[in-house]
Amino acid sequence: MLSVLAAAIAHVAITAAILQGLPRSTVSATDEHGRTAQYGGVALRDLLTQQGVPAGEAVRGKLMARYVVVEATDGYRVVFSLPELDPSFTDRVILIADRRDGTPLPAAEGPYQLIVPGEKRQARWVRQVTAIDVEDAPEL
Repeated sequence: MLSVLAAAIAHVAITAAILQGLPRSTVSATDEHGRTAQYGGVALRDLLTQQGVPAGEAVRGKLMARYVVVEATDGYRVVFSLPELDPSFTDRVILIADRRDGTPLPAAEGPYQLIVPGEKRQARWVRQVTAIDVEDAPEL
């Protein structure tokens, strides 16, 4: 029988306090309107590391089925597999941004926006990020 529930590992509300003290990163990315900008913020992987989510050589076996759900104020949600966020699998830095070209994000996008450089569609560029959930896919 298929279990329809995922196993929750962590839930993190995104606030200034939770991001404080994490290393700052910058990525250059082009938005859905063709505008290239410099986004500043915290790498999603750094937040996951702070929360004790495994990385590097530890990401194998059952951890290959672990995933991250990013949630927005309006209920919009997107998913990333753990390996998509791990520097031992990819060089791409996915950012929880709070600045664009050195200025705070506008209210319609912030205070935090997920920036996913290199994607052809920006469907996973989540505006007004509120929380991150880490879950394990159910076993079949």
